[in-house]
Amino acid sequence: MHITARLRRAIRWPFQGAGRPAAFLVTGVLIQLAVLVVMALPWILFVPEALAAVLLAVLVPLAAVVSAGPLLTEAQRGRFRTRLGVDVPSPYAGPRPPLPGWLRSPAGRRQLAYHLLFGPLLALAAVFVLLMWATSAVAVSIYVWIWLVPPEWRLGQAGYTPEGAYVTAAGVALLCAASWLTGALARLDTRTATVRLGPSREEQLARRVEDLAESRAGLVDAVDAERRRIERDLHDGAQQRLVSLAVNLGLAKATLGDLTEDARRVIDEAHREAKEAIEELNGLVRGLHPAVLEDRGLDAAISGIAARAPLPVGVTVNLTSRPSPAVEAVAYFVVSEALANVVKHAEASRAEVTVECPGATLVLVVSDDGVGGAEPAGGTGLAGLAKRVASVDGRLSVDSPVGGPTVMTVELPCVP
Repeated sequence: MHITARLRRAIRWPFQGAGRPAAFLVTGVLIQLAVLVVMALPWILFVPEALAAVLLAVLVPLAAVVSAGPLLTEAQRGRFRTRLGVDVPSPYAGPRPPLPGWLRSPAGRRQLAYHLLFGPLLALAAVFVLLMWATSAVAVSIYVWIWLVPPEWRLGQAGYTPEGAYVTAAGVALLCAASWLTGALARLDTRTATVRLGPSREEQLARRVEDLAESRAGLVDAVDAERRRIERDLHDGAQQRLVSLAVNLGLAKATLGDLTEDARRVIDEAHREAKEAIEELNGLVRGLHPAVLEDRGLDAAISGIAARAPLPVGVTVNLTSRPSPAVEAVAYFVVSEALANVVKHAEASRAEVTVECPGATLVLVVSDDGVGGAEPAGGTGLAGLAKRVASVDGRLSVDSPVGGPTVMTVELPCVP
């Protein structure tokens, strides 16, 4: 019994996995046969003789096949998906363009090349392989066919037994070759279809860039939403508790008159520490995401930064609509950091902040009349600002000659 099972496995081994590729080849031949019928239909219905009739008999079916190119592409993709489990991706990131745009696109031309050139050649090779299967099946079963003929013929053919053995052996070899060729042709067709029906390497890279840009934008939005959540939690939780503590300490200092000097000094110190902690927490909250930015927009938030600056800052904001929250946050922090740099390094007497959105781009300009010489690599925080701006596909440029003035221009996508 064990020997019989091993013998069966040995017999089946050359043909394992050939069923699905064989069915795949048959389906491809049927699709190309339909195309061939369309191309040959005028010649089947009538025999054109005049030159105009010949041109019509060639061009009209060809135009029909070209018009059916998107449908043929979907049929081929379905064949790869159902028969081989191979998903040939669409070369288009969105919906397929209409037929004129499809014909003009590089992807459409690649698909037409497959349907009109590579597909027919592969189908012709598939017909040859399928004929090998049929021929080998007949050769392997030669003794069955011999015993179906009349006995008189077998009696008249004395040497048919060894000849039948040779034919059977040849049929087995042909079966093995047909099995191997079936898999090889299916792999060749898969590689060809992936190149011709799927996206090119440039299109794959472009799509990858788009996917990365979308994922980065989603990450920026998620980080900004998390920053707003932390700001709300601090404002509604720890900050309120500190305010309550400071109020209670102030009340204790004002109402408890019989305290010793040491106890009053301790309460005064705790009250002062609580107020300083509130101030530090306010700064931390503003650094995370200022509530005024979310409630009243970029104009009010930048005006608040300018009001807290130790030098005069002119603010001009001209926006017809609010940008996205992520862009607003980047613009706010850019202004905040830029003005901090002006105070620390520029030795300026005045600064100006201008924000406008003339089109699809928000233009933010921060200038000062300081000593200039600001460089992104100079440790003034400009490199960090450039990275923050780039996180939303923006651009930052700095014009800061020695002696001043310094003008920093930031361009951000003005998307509502």
